[in-house]
Amino acid sequence: MYNPFSLQGKTILVTGASSGIGRATAMECARMGASVVVTGRNLERLDSTYTGLAGEGHRQIPADLSDSDQLSELVKTLPELSGAVFAAGVVETVPFRFVNRKKMERMFEVNFFSQTILAQQLIKNKLMSAGGSMVFVSSIDGPAVTHIGNSVYSATKGAVTGMCKGMALELASKNIRVNCIQPGMTDTPLIYGDSITREQLDQDKEAYPLERFARPEEIAWGAVFLLSDASSFTTGIDLRIDGGYTLK
Repeated sequence: MYNPFSLQGKTILVTGASSGIGRATAMECARMGASVVVTGRNLERLDSTYTGLAGEGHRQIPADLSDSDQLSELVKTLPELSGAVFAAGVVETVPFRFVNRKKMERMFEVNFFSQTILAQQLIKNKLMSAGGSMVFVSSIDGPAVTHIGNSVYSATKGAVTGMCKGMALELASKNIRVNCIQPGMTDTPLIYGDSITREQLDQDKEAYPLERFARPEEIAWGAVFLLSDASSFTTGIDLRIDGGYTLK
C-alpha cells in the first residue's frame, strides 16, 4: 500500500529515548517500519524502550551525551543512518535572579551542546546518508514565548532553533535536511517537577485552545513526518505543535 509517511528501510537514531518525547518517537518510528537505534542515560528505562519497540533490527546504546568520551564511543558504534531525532533534554525552573553559571552550563550542555556536537560528528564521520533527515526537538519556549522561571531553558531552545536554520542551509548541498519541532507543553514526566504544582499545570492547560497538553506520541508523529519521504522538500522549518497556544 502506498504510504509516503512510511519509514520502512530507514535506520533512525533517537537520543533521549529513555523517556518522554524521545521514547514515544522511538516507538512510533519502529511502528512505521524503521530500524531504530535508541540512546539515553538511564539504562533501565532505555532497556524498557528497546524491548517495547515493534519489529526487529533495533539497537540500544546507553550513553550520556554530555560526556565527550561517551559521545565519541556512541559515534564509533553507529551504523549509517537515514535520520536522527535529537530529543534529549532537561528543564529546570529557575527565576532569573537565581540563575548562575553552573545552572546555565548544565542546561546548555544537555539541550544544546551535546546535541549539536553529536549532529556534527554524524556529518564528519559520514554517518548520515544522502537524503537523510535530522530533527531537533526544540520548544515554543524561547523561539515563540516563555514562562516565568524558564529564561535559561528558553535560551537553550532558542539556540537549538537558530542552529537548525544554519545547518539546514549548509547541509542542503549534501541533500541532508534539518528541521525543528517546537512542542507546547507535553504530558511527560519532565513537567512534574517539585517546583510546579498540579494546580499550576491545570491552570496552564486553560491557556491552550484545545484545553489540554500534548500527548508524547502527538509530537512523535511530527518527527515521523519530518523523517519520512513525505517531507522530502522540507528543510529549515519550525514545526509548531502547541494546541494553538501561540495563537493567543
